[in-house]
Amino acid sequence: MAAAKAISQTTSCLLSKTPFALKHKSHITNLCFGTKGVAFPSKRLFSCRAIYNPQVQITEEGQPETLDYRVFFVNNSGKKVSPWHDIPLQLGDGVFNFVVEIPKESSAKMEVATDELYTPIKQDIKKGKLRYYPYNINWNYGLFPQTWEDPSFANSEVEGAFGDNDPVDVVEIGERRRKIGEILRVKPLSALAMIDEGELDWKIVAISLDDPKAALVNDVDDVEKHFPGTLTAIRDWFRDYKIPDGKPANKFGLGNKAADKDYALKVITETNESWAKLVKRSIEAGELSLV
Repeated sequence: MAAAKAISQTTSCLLSKTPFALKHKSHITNLCFGTKGVAFPSKRLFSCRAIYNPQVQITEEGQPETLDYRVFFVNNSGKKVSPWHDIPLQLGDGVFNFVVEIPKESSAKMEVATDELYTPIKQDIKKGKLRYYPYNINWNYGLFPQTWEDPSFANSEVEGAFGDNDPVDVVEIGERRRKIGEILRVKPLSALAMIDEGELDWKIVAISLDDPKAALVNDVDDVEKHFPGTLTAIRDWFRDYKIPDGKPANKFGLGNKAADKDYALKVITETNESWAKLVKRSIEAGELSLV
């Protein structure tokens, strides 16, 4: 087992298994929604405000690029936590936590193992072999915690496609190459409605707050202005990456265009609510781990 290594970051708070009362700026008392499924009285996103800023560490088990390799998340008490369920989604003021699965300019298809205890990050496997993209991905790629694309929900706005049973994917367009397991504070900018073999697989385009251009981009038009060609490049990359393996190109809904920030926030809200139903067991979890 590789030694645990600290990541130079903080999060607003790790969700406790026991929920606790908090106050928003509106002075409405809410509950931090934990994995025990406690009701949340507000229509705000299911998340919690900052109480403390614990260091989050990752622990690697096994060797990279092997079937046994796992990246676990550990809180400051040394307890394993889930990057999907236990890292809060919302930090307030339109800022969200983003968990890096695949660093930019790499090709190993790393992903949160949604069916394993504590949902560690591992390399995807197909037919007993490790999966790689046919070429490097050009952006940091990962997920929004506490979101879920419900496979029983047909989205009438995107050709009636059903969710892909995974957390929402995030494409972070900042200049720095990040690390597997790093947690970034990002702001959403746009959304692409990818349809992969009939399943809806949202791609939320975002930027880390510590990027030099972060203050300049706040919506989809700003991305076109300050990162010209990037939205088209993202769409084309995800459209075509399966073609070298002999599969058809992926499709995109919403007129094949990138939606604006408000639409991206709508997607995040809806999938956060779906996750809440999942962890409350209002929806059948199947093989998904809720721990």
